[in-house]
Amino acid sequence: MQLFYNQNITEDAEIYFFDREESKHIIKVLRKKEGDNLFVTNGLGYLFKTEITLASDSKCQVKIVSSEKEAPLKYHLHLAVAPTKMNDRFEWFLEKATEIGISEITPIICDHSERKIIKTDRFDKILQSAMKQSLHYYLPKLNEPIALKDFLKQEKQGLKLIAHCEETDKKSLKNVVQPQQDVTILIGPEGDFSEKEIKLALENNYLAVMLGNTRLRTETAAVVACHSVAFINE
Repeated sequence: MQLFYNQNITEDAEIYFFDREESKHIIKVLRKKEGDNLFVTNGLGYLFKTEITLASDSKCQVKIVSSEKEAPLKYHLHLAVAPTKMNDRFEWFLEKATEIGISEITPIICDHSERKIIKTDRFDKILQSAMKQSLHYYLPKLNEPIALKDFLKQEKQGLKLIAHCEETDKKSLKNVVQPQQDVTILIGPEGDFSEKEIKLALENNYLAVMLGNTRLRTETAAVVACHSVAFINE
């Protein structure tokens, strides 16, 4: 099944028009014609089965044949991750985390961050593409970048964790996360969190955890954290 995405389609809709770019792809590239079925999600859990009623490469029209809603994850996983110096590494994390299953992502700016200017437009497209490829019907929420100190001031529900490389007392992630539990995990930049940042996180009731016995890249650590929580919830 090939999945299309549009955030504006609702369960009450009867017909829907694709924009010019998507219409051209459907008609010219995929060679779809009137009477063919297309599957569309709005990223809010809905899967719509539609039928092409106007095969126009400038404004393809479909009618909604049926819709169903997928149950959401039984846990809310929020990863706050420092963007990597190489943009493609952070994009790789976004793609893989979406495929595995994640609820919310926040880019955080830290003391040791080498990338402090982040444009999220391309990130949104990465998430949408990964959602469609993996046939998920929920699009992860992508927040605007925020300084870590400001992120820590926000009230978070559930378990709050910080993964860092300092040689301090830390618990294994797998031993602290429980099934069907909301979790927020902080992942630092290439140079790790500063001692001041770790201290501030602990003061804000974050628990220090380790993701294994080896030193991981930022994007690898984020994917490992994501998969570990998903695995615990299987």
